[in-house]
Amino acid sequence: MKIDSFLKDVGGASRVTKARRMSYKNASAIPQPKDPIRELADLLHPDKMRFVVTEVRDASPTSKTFRLESVDGHIPVFQCGQYVNFNLKIGESVLNRPYSISSAPFEARGEKPFIEVTIRRNRPYFVPDYFFENVTEGTLLDGSMPFGTFYYEPLRDSKNVVALAGGSGITPFVSMAKEIAAGYLDTDLTILYGSVHHSDIVCGDELAGAAAACPRVRVVNVMSDDPEWEGEKGFVTKEIIEKYSGEDPTYMFCGPLPMYNFVSKVLGELGVPVRRFRKDVLGQPADISALPGYPAESVGKTYQITVVRGVREDVIPASASEPVAVALERAGIPVDAHCRGGECGFCRSQLLSGEIFVNPVGDGRRAMDREMGWFHACSSYPLTDLKIKIPIL
Repeated sequence: MKIDSFLKDVGGASRVTKARRMSYKNASAIPQPKDPIRELADLLHPDKMRFVVTEVRDASPTSKTFRLESVDGHIPVFQCGQYVNFNLKIGESVLNRPYSISSAPFEARGEKPFIEVTIRRNRPYFVPDYFFENVTEGTLLDGSMPFGTFYYEPLRDSKNVVALAGGSGITPFVSMAKEIAAGYLDTDLTILYGSVHHSDIVCGDELAGAAAACPRVRVVNVMSDDPEWEGEKGFVTKEIIEKYSGEDPTYMFCGPLPMYNFVSKVLGELGVPVRRFRKDVLGQPADISALPGYPAESVGKTYQITVVRGVREDVIPASASEPVAVALERAGIPVDAHCRGGECGFCRSQLLSGEIFVNPVGDGRRAMDREMGWFHACSSYPLTDLKIKIPIL
């Protein structure tokens, strides 16, 4: 590289402007039909995708893994821990639901690229039921990917990762374990996975296979109600975390809210720096009234929400026990909710009047949004009648 002088090199704007003007002068009058930068951006971040289900298999007695191939054959690059967001039309409702990708990134390359999502049946939530009862081989699903920032980053994270998981929160770590075992991710991984019984370890065979194939992957299963289990028993405790952590770990957590509350408390007691503890997006709790700060007088009440979209206004009912986004979906009003945990900001809406309760765990709003009355519909609950303004989709 030629270096002319400090002033010439840092003051190169005039040369760039001159070169640009010459390009304009000599350019063809016919517009260029191709934009390689736009094409690359579309490949990396496709706006919409259509998947076909090519395989459905049991991941445990209560879980299924769905293998998906893209109809156009292209799967964008993603990281272990990111998620796909499905756009589902169920009855009159239009729903968005995120699911962590449980397959490894290397499996999305090659002649027959695919991704997999592993879904656990959870009776209070009807989307898992929908997948179990309606999604079979050949089913077409609309969605988009990749989303999320919950993945290993060597510039930030240590070479020793301790993954703390509970229930279906194991899925991002299944992806990570397989990627490490295949030699595509340079880190050591210890998974501390809490389950109820050894017969219902989600993706247990895949985890065991990755650990058997690669000494850099270690899986420690902890059973809370399994008298015959010979390994760690009870819950993932402070003692178990200390026992298996090793030197200078980065902790990554994915699981239910009660487990997160416990783990975050324990890691605080252990003096783990904030930069060394990372959590996946937490979904909304089954009982929002159990969170500190939720007003007891709102339990069981139903309110009215006036929804403004441009010049149109609709009035819909909304339960105080469920997020505003759920009320919108039930009414057939599309809302672009991705993470469902209050972090990504896709469902950012404006509160024109009324009061809401915002889940304090994972509240990803900017300080100015809090001050100016903006909220994330997926993690906010009505406490009075509301008037809100949402984007037109």
